Order: sequence, then structure tokens, then C-alpha cells
Amino acid sequence: MNPILLDFPHEFETERLIIRCPLPGDGSMVYEAMVESHAEVRKWMPWAINLPVVEEVEENVRRAHVNFLLREDLRLHLFLKASGRFVGSTGLHRINWDVRRFEIGYWIRTAESGRGLATEAVHGLVRWASEYLNARRLEIRCDARNLRSRKVAERAGFHLEAVLRQEEPGVDGLPRDSVIYVKLRLPGGEWGYPS
Repeated sequence: MNPILLDFPHEFETERLIIRCPLPGDGSMVYEAMVESHAEVRKWMPWAINLPVVEEVEENVRRAHVNFLLREDLRLHLFLKASGRFVGSTGLHRINWDVRRFEIGYWIRTAESGRGLATEAVHGLVRWASEYLNARRLEIRCDARNLRSRKVAERAGFHLEAVLRQEEPGVDGLPRDSVIYVKLRLPGGEWGYPS
């Protein structure tokens, strides 16, 4: 089946978060969080090296909305239930619909980091991908030096499957090692990693 024909919810909740697809008009909220978090996020995320202007962020959000509808990339925005404040982004990227493989990405704005929101979002995303997308393989990839991102993967129960040496350039342009954490759908439907 062509993925564009797949119907699934564009919004779901966890204990503290509302997680939904990007919508036109989200750009100013995302921009504010990017400005606040620029010093931290630019260490790891190539898209954050140069801070864009608010119009560029709004354009990016609208493209993310279209890509979500096309089922080419499933970016999601994170909002606190209690206040509606935008706190970051997650999503399913580098999708292979034939084998139902998805890569999870995430970032949390600096003022909200250290509260377990990324781990909570990943747990919610695993449930959503399992229930609605029939996911079979979920990956979290990051720079091997990004210890905070690695801790999220470990707290969410992902298994370190590989360390790829000098796999791609880091934000500094030098070759970096990447780590791949994985959860697989095992016989019986539970998530884990074969021993």
C-alpha cells in the first residue's frame, strides 16, 4: 500500500505531553525555542549550526507538515499539557515503509531539559509507531559523544547495536563516530532485542 493512503492519528498524548504533527503557524514557537537552545543544540544538530530567521523556521514547519501528510517524514512537536508551551520536537525519520523501519529523533528546549521529557516522548512514540504504523524496527542514532542523547535511548530501553567509526562529518566538519540504538518487534509483539 502506498504510505500516503495510511490513516493514523496526527496527535497523541503521554502523561505530561501533547505530541502532534507540525501545523502552519508553529514557526514562531519553534523559533523561540531554537534561539533559547541554540548554544546547546548546535553542538550536535547540523540544522542548528546557523540560526535561521523566524520566516525560515515557519517555512520549515510548513514543509514538515506537508511531508507528514505525504508520509515521507513524520516530525512531531511536543507541548506541555499543563501550559501548552512548546518544549521540543521528535519524530520518525529515514523511513523504510517496506520493512517498517523508522529512526527516532528528538530535541528538548534548554529550559525544559533534564526533566525526562525526551524519554517520555520516545516511550509514547514507540507505542504510537507500534499501534498505528506496524513498526518493526526503531532506531535512535546520534553522535557517540552526545551522552545526553545516548542516555535517553538507554532509559527508553533501546539496545546499543553498533558504533560506526568515522561514519559522517560532525557539526565541526571532522569525522565523527555514530551510535545506533535499536528496538525490534519480537515474536509475540513485544519490543526488545534478541539475546
